[in-house]
Amino acid sequence: MSLVEIKQLVDQFYEKVRKDPLLADIFNSIIKDNWPAHLEKMYRFWQTVLLKEHTYKGSPFAPHAQLPVNAKHFDRWKHLFFETVDENFSGKKAEEAKFRATKMAEMFQLKIDFIQQRE
Repeated sequence: MSLVEIKQLVDQFYEKVRKDPLLADIFNSIIKDNWPAHLEKMYRFWQTVLLKEHTYKGSPFAPHAQLPVNAKHFDRWKHLFFETVDENFSGKKAEEAKFRATKMAEMFQLKIDFIQQRE
């Protein structure tokens, strides 16, 4: 997988998210008209994760900590991500992308559940 392919994955995935009945309102209300900047950040994130080219700086969890989400949102996010990967890619990097997305979603969900239980 190359940077061009990561951009393709990110663009197509977030195009689905922006239209999804469950996820669109959450993402669009937070990101508003800052989608170009968000997509650039996601390119760098996945470039770092999948290509080991360290272009992403920051803490990926912090912006998500207070989102009004639960397991059904993470399940839908993973479904759309897997669908996008499978429509465009196959092989070792595609499987790694799905594995990494699964682990990230699990970690985020656990942390958000913990925060919500404390409130």
